[in-house]
Amino acid sequence: MASVSLSDLATYLDGYLEAGVGKDYCPNGLQVEGCPEVRKLVAGVSACQELFVRARQTGADGVIVHHGLFWEGQSGALTGVQYRRVVELIRAEMSLLAYHLPLDRHPVVGNNAVAARAFGLGQIEPFGDYEGQPIGFSGTFAEAMTIADFLERSQEIFGQQPLAFTHGPDPVSTVAIVSGAAASLLYEAVDRRIDLFLTGEPREWVMNVARETGTHFVAAGHYATERLGIQALGEHLEVHFGIEVEFIDVPNPV
Repeated sequence: MASVSLSDLATYLDGYLEAGVGKDYCPNGLQVEGCPEVRKLVAGVSACQELFVRARQTGADGVIVHHGLFWEGQSGALTGVQYRRVVELIRAEMSLLAYHLPLDRHPVVGNNAVAARAFGLGQIEPFGDYEGQPIGFSGTFAEAMTIADFLERSQEIFGQQPLAFTHGPDPVSTVAIVSGAAASLLYEAVDRRIDLFLTGEPREWVMNVARETGTHFVAAGHYATERLGIQALGEHLEVHFGIEVEFIDVPNPV
């Protein structure tokens, strides 16, 4: 079985995902150092004890996630839940790598680029400003899609029924996608006259804004919209390094 040094893997990922570009509210890259040689990685959406236990049971040398352990404004104390999570990694000599906004905005393996391609959008371009960097994508259907068909396709792609406020044009021609918790970017979609904005989580106020601006708003699930990128990244690493990468799903309805 092929292997790669942890150092080379982390360096490659930092470069490929442009981890140092733009602002984020968490550290991107290697968060916990484990085994110096990586033959098998487990990929998952969010760092949690269940993911780490299941990764250890597969014999993984490391775990790569979208949502890591450490966040801005959080205490750095390793107590309680954080302690138990880190101990699970250290006892198994498993490394933890995490890439947040870099994995949202990446044009090939990013959550939003993968989703845009899955919907069959063309004329894909950056969308969704966060601190001067776009983190999502918008695009146009070659042939407009009815809102009913779009919602059905959303359920197929993300695996759960979306919450939708369908106040925009029918059929739908233009779509913007920003995974996760990006409801505030509905206003950018309105400003750019985009028919439909899709994100993961809703906010209380979006129903009225969607209705009053004549825009579709679709919340397809925070976790569900952020499975795509980490899965695509895992497939990329398998091809690039020849190592084994297994995606472990720890479903979250939010």
